[in-house]
Amino acid sequence: MRSLLAAVALFAALAISCGRGNVYVGHGTVESVDRAEKQAVISHEAIPGLMDAMTMSFDVPDPAVLGRLAPGRRIEFDLEVKKGSFRIVGARAYDSTMGAERAPTVASLAGERDLAPAFSLTDQDGKPVSLASLRGSTLLVDFVYTHCMGPCPILTAKLVELQRSLPPDARKHVHFVSITLDPANDTPEALTRYAKERGADLSEWSFLTGPEAEVAEVVRSFGVGTLRSPDGSIDHVVATFLVDGQGRIAKRWLGLEHPTAELRAAVVELAGTHAPAVAQP
Repeated sequence: MRSLLAAVALFAALAISCGRGNVYVGHGTVESVDRAEKQAVISHEAIPGLMDAMTMSFDVPDPAVLGRLAPGRRIEFDLEVKKGSFRIVGARAYDSTMGAERAPTVASLAGERDLAPAFSLTDQDGKPVSLASLRGSTLLVDFVYTHCMGPCPILTAKLVELQRSLPPDARKHVHFVSITLDPANDTPEALTRYAKERGADLSEWSFLTGPEAEVAEVVRSFGVGTLRSPDGSIDHVVATFLVDGQGRIAKRWLGLEHPTAELRAAVVELAGTHAPAVAQP
């Protein structure tokens, strides 16, 4: 009987995995919740087989699950990982304690209609790139690091899809900017490998790195997280900023679950609004 029950349990687990993707169990403390954006920032312990301990934002699409989350609450959560998504699908109270340091929150992010924080860093070709040098272009700015085992490669893949989907008349006015969260390891060569492996068109995309202190200041200014925790993990909020040709944040997207069509519509509209004027004959 015991063997039969074990077999049934195994079958049930496999059925869940096949139907919902890979589901991992994590433990952590809720730092902040944004119900409108369906986001939660959680400081979590290492999730075996998936990622190290860190603080980051997660998509929480189910209102019932989101309703169980509140800042300061310690939880056990079910993290579903599928191609193109990284979402919390279940959450329960958790009695064990874990250390909690100051962590990034959604409230810390640079907001829509704010001027984008200035930066002057080095791209994948070793050339200087600054916000001022990109003035006049519509920008998509995000933050990743190349050894990230979590949402970073998913975010980059979604932006590659967006880049490829832009119509030519808009695409020539759009530039993508990915700033590393790990400048100690993300050299221009490492960023080039990361970008090429994911199909980014580097003629219109700058992957930026630089001295650790300078990158840390940019990361702090955008409010996406701290540069590095003492244990080596990187705390961050998953965010993409749409910046107009005058350097102002027109829109920001949190998490990963925004349809490409939604992003494309906003980018195309802004690129048309801020495209350089064409001289009349």
